[in-house]
Amino acid sequence: MLLLLAAFAVVPLALPWLFGRIGPRAFLVAALVPLAGFVQAAAMTPRVVSGEVLTESYTWIEPLGLELSMRMDTLGWLMALIVTGVGALVLIYCRWYFDGKKAGVGQFGAVLLAFAGAMYGLVLTDDLIMLVMFWEITSILSYLLIGFYHARGASRRAALQALLVTTLGGLVMFVGAVILVVQAGTNSLSGILAAYSAPGSTLAGSPLIDGAIVMLLVGALSKSAIFPFHFWLPGAMAAPTPVSAYLHAAAMVKAGIYLIARCAPAFAVAAPWRPIIITLGIFTMLLGGIQALRESDLKRILAFGTVSQLGMLTVVLGYGERNSALAGLALLIGHALFKSSLFLVVGVIDRQLSTRDIGELSGVGRQAPTLATFSIIAIASMVGLAPTVGFVAKEAALTSLIEGGGRPDALIPLIGIVLGSVLTTAYGLRFIWGAFWTKKDATGAPRPVTEWPDPPIGFLAAPVILSGLTVVGGFAAPFLDVAFSGYADTLPSAGEGDHPYHLALWHGLEPALFLSIGSIALGAVLFWATYRRAPLRRVLPFGAADAYNATLRVIARVAVWTTTFTQRGSLPVYVGTIFVVFVAAQGTAFLAGLLGGADWKISVDAWQNPMQLVVAPIMIIAGIIAVRARKRYTGVVLVSVTGLGMVALFATSGAPDLALTQILIETVTLVAFALVLRRIPARMGEHNASVWPVARAVLALAAGGTMALVALVATGARVAEPISTAFPDLAYELGHGKNVVNVALVDLRGWDTMGELSVLILAATGVASLVFVTHRSDLLSDAISSLPTAATWTRRPLVETAEGPRPRGTQPGSTRQAWLVGGQRVRPENRSLLLEVIVRVLFHTIIVVSIYLLFAGHNLPGGGFAGGLVAGMALVMRYVAGGRYELGAAAPTDAGRLLGAGMIIAVGTAVVPLLFGAPPLTSAVWEAEVPVLGHIEFVSSTFFDIGVYLVVIGLVLDVLRSLGGEVDRQAQELRDGPGTPRIPVVNPS
Repeated sequence: MLLLLAAFAVVPLALPWLFGRIGPRAFLVAALVPLAGFVQAAAMTPRVVSGEVLTESYTWIEPLGLELSMRMDTLGWLMALIVTGVGALVLIYCRWYFDGKKAGVGQFGAVLLAFAGAMYGLVLTDDLIMLVMFWEITSILSYLLIGFYHARGASRRAALQALLVTTLGGLVMFVGAVILVVQAGTNSLSGILAAYSAPGSTLAGSPLIDGAIVMLLVGALSKSAIFPFHFWLPGAMAAPTPVSAYLHAAAMVKAGIYLIARCAPAFAVAAPWRPIIITLGIFTMLLGGIQALRESDLKRILAFGTVSQLGMLTVVLGYGERNSALAGLALLIGHALFKSSLFLVVGVIDRQLSTRDIGELSGVGRQAPTLATFSIIAIASMVGLAPTVGFVAKEAALTSLIEGGGRPDALIPLIGIVLGSVLTTAYGLRFIWGAFWTKKDATGAPRPVTEWPDPPIGFLAAPVILSGLTVVGGFAAPFLDVAFSGYADTLPSAGEGDHPYHLALWHGLEPALFLSIGSIALGAVLFWATYRRAPLRRVLPFGAADAYNATLRVIARVAVWTTTFTQRGSLPVYVGTIFVVFVAAQGTAFLAGLLGGADWKISVDAWQNPMQLVVAPIMIIAGIIAVRARKRYTGVVLVSVTGLGMVALFATSGAPDLALTQILIETVTLVAFALVLRRIPARMGEHNASVWPVARAVLALAAGGTMALVALVATGARVAEPISTAFPDLAYELGHGKNVVNVALVDLRGWDTMGELSVLILAATGVASLVFVTHRSDLLSDAISSLPTAATWTRRPLVETAEGPRPRGTQPGSTRQAWLVGGQRVRPENRSLLLEVIVRVLFHTIIVVSIYLLFAGHNLPGGGFAGGLVAGMALVMRYVAGGRYELGAAAPTDAGRLLGAGMIIAVGTAVVPLLFGAPPLTSAVWEAEVPVLGHIEFVSSTFFDIGVYLVVIGLVLDVLRSLGGEVDRQAQELRDGPGTPRIPVVNPS
């Protein structure tokens, strides 16, 4: 089972490539994976039927107790057969459904196969937390499948609606799952159910556990489209028909039904269980049936019919009694067979005729007798006609509720199922009439027959097989009885005198038979009375989908109002608010401490190092002058004095790593400020003068004084030995490095660094999004395409000739190269030959130094952050010397790729140890004796450092491209006009 689960995860990765080679025939290859799962589950049938429970387990995250545990009992075996069997047939069906289509089909096949794997894991896992993970994976993959036609607005809206509804239910279910795991002390679902059912259990009857059960039900009901979550399923019909047949008939919507069936043996006795199950199940059954009669689209008829029958399954399987559970499993397999068959039939009709509207179909049945015959068989199973499995299941469900003896909790479901059966018959007949019958116009004359092009025989195979199996299932009722009893016997009987029910094709003339016949007759009458018009109008002026859309609109308006109220666009207001909250919060804490008699031990030294006496006054004076500065660049330079002063303090305090990083950050920050200052007034207050200077001064003094008090109190409040004293030993023993700072960043406190990388990526993306008007790659492609060719790279200026721009004094074909490729595109007054020469000489050396810092940082000053900043400085040099075109030549790639690659490498370094049962970010070390080099060591955390290195380079590159190159381009357009042709700048000299 675990091997198959791995195949479901790995094979989809290769499918897009395979589709590119052999086209839709790759669906047949993809079908081999679920087919193998079906064969394996079928091979386990004798062992499962005999009562054996098959288990496999692999410890994943041992500290959290998470296991890839697979448990195949009767219920899991049945669901595995449905998920893999129907999945294989749907994939085979896709080979003809998508014949001739290429765009996105490879990704579709990969996602569909991955979804089948997620469902396979969901129905077999015994770990409740893993079940929730599989649950959410199916939600995400279903979003991708429903939105396959992403160019259509309806598909995008339907996909988002399904994702929001099912994910919301999944989050609520996750909270309930965590409560159950914590209270039961185990992740095992079977263990939790056993603990709840044990005599004298403290879990049963607990209000907290009852709340957790309700949360589980919220997830199950949202997934299975039970009211009030039912509206997402009809909307999901915007998906391709194979998705509807698999996800919305046989697999995804069965996830909620499966969870109800799995929990019913234990939780059915809980106080909130039956009222929720019975009330919402019956209401959904009737609501879906009525709405199905109002539809004219074949697919939507089946969609609302699915909603109705999911309500019936919820009631029967969730009722919590032995005979109803036996009937519920029969209904479960019957519904998977006939409903997926009918959806695939609609797919054939839609593919052949490009319509699903009843009003546009007439006389199709006579031209497609095979399709019509097996559709009628599937409908017969749906309404409960012999000899199909639907008849067996319906009779069993009615009998189990009749034996309830008139109790309200049995009588109400019985009445509801009978009424639901009436509606099922009516919309089943409506489907057959709408798809295959010859229609008549208003005068009673037959409508023109719809021309029917015969489909390929392989296209009909899946619906024919699925429909035929409903008859096979009817005759195989005795075997199904034996197979399903293993699950049914885990539930109690309805009463002491009740006898165990057995599935059979014929039980004689019993009450259930007459109720079934009566409901079918009434359903036929209802169809006859309503087939030309909708049976009922809306009772309310709005539906559930309208309520959903209104909720989204309210959320959007509240978000806009909140943003408008809080985000006023004034940076002083934002910063001032932060400082006011800081002063108020810390001041309150100090006041409470003083009133409470806190014993604060404050110790102040005049200095620890003579360098502080030199640097501190300079920093203070620079800060005071910066406040009084009237030019922006002057203020920025003066502020950077504070950072450079910190460099001196770090360097003289034994922190070379911090000094190196600080000076690099100050340099890059100064460059970024310089780039920004080009587009704003040089003097402060030219557009918006500073207001409330006294209030600002008071707030600044309060914030500075509060920070000083925090530092004094915090340094004297420690009562325990700081953990930092153990860092040198931990760095060497755990991180296998001597540089404590670097090892702490990539190993001991790697999660903090991961968060900081995320912030850097968000910052880079935010800056680029604010600056770039169009796609961020426009600048890159423009810069590279506009560069001179190799033949025109020269130290000499360009002149315009008949053949185009050419270096003065050179002949065509000359190979003499310029110092910098983009230097010729710089305006003459901005160009410096000396700077170009220096950059040309130093660039590659600086890159080598950055790589050295990257790999030496584990034991010496450096690391990925410092190395990335040094490489970024090399790019800054190229940009300053040669402009945006030189930057494009120096880094001919998108900054987003560097940011993404770095983050993927860093996250991968954290995740890979989990695959080997180790905690995240666990380091491994490899040692070897190499000739000449001697003994070498390589630590896996170096990969994390490489990720940091790439992220920092990507950040600098993004800032240069946005605040530098893009601003240059916009300035050029303002100066020369947007229509000015872009030709190399010619030096008039």
